[in-house]
Amino acid sequence: MTRPPRAVYPLAALAVALFAVPLLGLLWRAPWSAVWDQLADPDARTALRLSLVTSLSATVLAVVLGIPLAWVQARVDYPGRSVVRALTTLPMVLPPVVGGIALLLALGRRGLIGQHLDKVGVNLPFHLPGAVLAEAFVAMPFFVLTVEAALRSVDTRLEDAARTLGASPWRVFWRVTLPLVRPSVIAGAVLCWARALGEFGATITFAGNLAGHTQTLPLFVYVKLESGDTGSAIVLSLVLLLVSLAVLVALRDRWMKAL
Repeated sequence: MTRPPRAVYPLAALAVALFAVPLLGLLWRAPWSAVWDQLADPDARTALRLSLVTSLSATVLAVVLGIPLAWVQARVDYPGRSVVRALTTLPMVLPPVVGGIALLLALGRRGLIGQHLDKVGVNLPFHLPGAVLAEAFVAMPFFVLTVEAALRSVDTRLEDAARTLGASPWRVFWRVTLPLVRPSVIAGAVLCWARALGEFGATITFAGNLAGHTQTLPLFVYVKLESGDTGSAIVLSLVLLLVSLAVLVALRDRWMKAL
């Protein structure tokens, strides 16, 4: 393995510091003696419960819709596939607030589709389902990319053998393809869940910040920080940090392969 020039090492160290120092700042200012009191706060627990409900629901939605999308993208050569892939990955680079505005204009009560949903009594903005949809919009690309990469790497000879034995396309998928990519499906779902758990911009724009209804943990942290309660904000930020760090460390190899 060829080593880089020595001048590269200080720059690499500065890059690491850029990521590490802010996290060390959280650890340094954390009110460790009051951690349990902060976590036992009923409002914080409500926000945590809503975060778990919305992020898990968003993950289920992403899995249900993302597996067919990844399957088509990996196996079907059709006109406009590159455009669909760009649309699929766009939420990864799009500012979340912009995504929330787009959802609001599309699914709001006067939106492109929302005006028709409103006529049948379906209101997504500023309700819990709206928070789920906003989180799924932002997090699903992580799942789709992971599963699509796995489907592309599957040995198709096994699927061909199953088809020659008379298995239908659905049976081949459920009995052969899906078991082969199951580890990637699980990894993508966990990564999607972690992203949904930490979503802020799209959620607050599309679902609002209603305490006990749509106020997830990241929004609760923001409110505490704005009100001057930095202790609660730091402790709850550490909870989100530890969850995200654990997921990334556990899934780093598989996610890097997907990219």
